[in-house]
Amino acid sequence: MSNLTVTLAEVTKLIATTGSKVTVHMKGNPGIGKSSVLKTLAEQFPDYEPVYIDCADIDLGDIAMPVINHEQKSTAFYPNERFKLHLGKPTIIMLDEITKASEPVKNMLLPIMQERRLGSVELHPESIVFSTGNLTSDVVGDHMKAHVKNRVTQVVVAPPTAEEWTPWAIENNVPAEIIAWVSNFPHCMASYTDESQKENMYIYHPNKSQEAFTSARSLAQSGPIITNRDVLGPNATLCALSGTIGESAARDMYAYCTIADELPSRESVYSSPTTAQVPTDPSARVILVMRELVGLEEKNVEAWMTYLERLPMEIQGLFGFNIVNATNKNWINNHKCFTDWSLKNSKYF
Repeated sequence: MSNLTVTLAEVTKLIATTGSKVTVHMKGNPGIGKSSVLKTLAEQFPDYEPVYIDCADIDLGDIAMPVINHEQKSTAFYPNERFKLHLGKPTIIMLDEITKASEPVKNMLLPIMQERRLGSVELHPESIVFSTGNLTSDVVGDHMKAHVKNRVTQVVVAPPTAEEWTPWAIENNVPAEIIAWVSNFPHCMASYTDESQKENMYIYHPNKSQEAFTSARSLAQSGPIITNRDVLGPNATLCALSGTIGESAARDMYAYCTIADELPSRESVYSSPTTAQVPTDPSARVILVMRELVGLEEKNVEAWMTYLERLPMEIQGLFGFNIVNATNKNWINNHKCFTDWSLKNSKYF
């Protein structure tokens, strides 16, 4: 992997600013969140039509079909409606896993990447096009020929760190137990390309036989399993987690999540913030904070801030740092009890 890498936030900005003229090709390890870029761009450009194309799962007929013009004795290629070009609006086209597509599919998609044309139809001039794939060193079947490489801007996307992943997880309602586990075990987000991670049992290694491994994607997919662990029972929960994030991570996460079962209820914290139980276990305190980062509502801020001040300062700081970085919790910055707390503790942050 190149020593030059970008974050997901940086590559999203690159595509947003240059994507109508240049096709950015994102390369990175499996499951690091490359596909989430389309959702982010769609939110930034609400008047554009988002288009997701799974290039590894389409054939030529899914791209464009020939239409005969008998009068002119010619043939035109009209795009499949999945590309939404018939709407006459700007589009954001994500060519996902293009490096795993068949050569005929790659060749047929090349004009959309370079000429902003699909078949016989030109894209709206403001349309954005970008593509994704894995690293060749990931050994998952990715290949791009030299003439294609020369027509795109290739960037290597680094896996998000635990700190970078946390605001996204909060905004997307990943269970607090999982967010807390990641913050306590940040090496679950590492890359095998880091020489120091050779013995990391959680992550993807191309030279090891693995049924599953931790990544930004698989950790988020573990959410419904953790949320329903009481219904599933210990064995089914552990088996399902193992099939999602790998056995080593599954056993560690499940053991960690049992701590959450001992936390005070939200109701007791909100109704009796000065007397509700305060966990003594450091991991339980982290889970407690993550629970509020995910689920805190404006009506309960005053009670929560009263309770929070009973926790150690490093735990209070964990809440403060992450809440201001969660875009779906911006309203808290205007809440008096939070601003008072921020001013009182500003020397710590």
